Amino acid sequence: MTEWLKTAVFYEIYPQSFMDSDGDGIGDFMGIVEKLDYIKDLGCNAIWMNPCFDSSFKDAGYDVRDYRHPAGRYGTLEDLRRLFEEVHKRDMHILLDLVPGHTSEEHPWFVESGRDEQNEYSDRYIWTNSWFQRAEGLPYIAGECKRNGAYIINFFKCQPALNYGFLNPAEQWQKPIDHPACLATRAAMVDVMCYWLEMGCDGFRVDMADSLVKNDDEIKSGTCKVWADMIGRVHERYPDAVFVSEWNNPESAIGMAGFQMDFFLDWHGNGYNLLMRDYDASGRDDSFFKRNSKRSIQDFLGEYLPKYEKIKNKGLYCLITGNHDMIRAACNLDERELKLAYAFLFTMPGAPFIYYGDEIGMRYQNLPCKEGGYTRTGSRTPMQWDDSLNHGFSIADPMSLYLPTDDCDGAPTVQMQQSSKDSLYNAVRELLMIRREQSAFAEHDNLEIVTAQEGIRSFAYRRGNLTMLCNPSGCAETLAVDLTGTEQIYAIGAGRQEGVKYVLEEQSFVICLK
Repeated sequence: MTEWLKTAVFYEIYPQSFMDSDGDGIGDFMGIVEKLDYIKDLGCNAIWMNPCFDSSFKDAGYDVRDYRHPAGRYGTLEDLRRLFEEVHKRDMHILLDLVPGHTSEEHPWFVESGRDEQNEYSDRYIWTNSWFQRAEGLPYIAGECKRNGAYIINFFKCQPALNYGFLNPAEQWQKPIDHPACLATRAAMVDVMCYWLEMGCDGFRVDMADSLVKNDDEIKSGTCKVWADMIGRVHERYPDAVFVSEWNNPESAIGMAGFQMDFFLDWHGNGYNLLMRDYDASGRDDSFFKRNSKRSIQDFLGEYLPKYEKIKNKGLYCLITGNHDMIRAACNLDERELKLAYAFLFTMPGAPFIYYGDEIGMRYQNLPCKEGGYTRTGSRTPMQWDDSLNHGFSIADPMSLYLPTDDCDGAPTVQMQQSSKDSLYNAVRELLMIRREQSAFAEHDNLEIVTAQEGIRSFAYRRGNLTMLCNPSGCAETLAVDLTGTEQIYAIGAGRQEGVKYVLEEQSFVICLK
């Protein structure tokens, strides 16, 4: 594992909504540069920046039109290089968002692939042999190009799938993963990654990392083979390059494909979802960190622990406060509930990822779809810095902003939260400081569940010489844990030793050092 990952804490930036430096209403690279000291002071030493490449923006940048140029609305190539340099001056690191499974339909590769005449890009994408031949079991589009064929898409209609082959080809038009055309796709993507590493980025968060090989098996063995080859070739030139996958299968992503990190993603009803987002359209919420929930932490641990145990000596299975695809946690959790949830996330193994604005409890907004965001749009609103025009995000006319700011009463801002000792922001900052100071948090194979029982909301876990105890419920609970001789170094709420048992007051989280 790349050494700096052991102590990494990531801050995810949606560039168009973070900070606007030139007053056009859209965030940009130089705006991020302006706020790097804020990010570092919060306690984050690494950045994941959402897509910044040239795009038609039908899916907010996840439809890449040119892998080698930044989108003009964010700035120039020199601005991006400056961002890399300023990040490194502060002993921080930055990952770009790589979209390897598909491009925009406006990408020159696809334009050439869609021509009726055979050319070097004809097989860069996946085409059937005829305009009326279906791609059984796969989403496809026909009638959009001059070429006599239908093409496979990866997600939206605007995102034709790059051709990495089929694990077990069943039709003449389906290429095996070692076909020259599929190898050419791999080589092109390796060139893209090496180009940006040479420019100064430190690695990549990989979008839809498991989507490369089609008709793959359950463990994605074909896709794993392709990634192991590509990552291996990149590491020959850039041995410290970092790769984190959007996969939620660390056994495949880390154990087989060669990624150093994978995310525990928010999928409806899974262990992560049940922690903070177990709600439905009616507003019913039984998320574990809700004060009145009936859930046990076992709902999370039952899914998390088996995956963690399989890769804990190989890479990092990472927990996130949220991201650009999720409803913000503050939608249904109040400030105390958020503090407890973050205390848990920041003291678990893996590198924590904080979505911009989650540290101040930015709220989800009900907004019309923007650039393919649909229900995700409301989690992508401008960062709220202060109480000035547009909450300090931009000096542009409010009607010119990428998305509207939260101007409702009580909208949290950085300025407001920094000035309040008991704010969510200051809780995050203190927790990250403790994480940085305590060496046990730099070891990621040391998680031990001390006690976690069905029917009891409270639980305790240990990492080296640190013991964490959490009670998210609305009443005091007692755990069979003896922490005699330890020092309490952090607390939300309160806890105390009584004989050989430990009493946690309602909605409390405690860290004890031995």
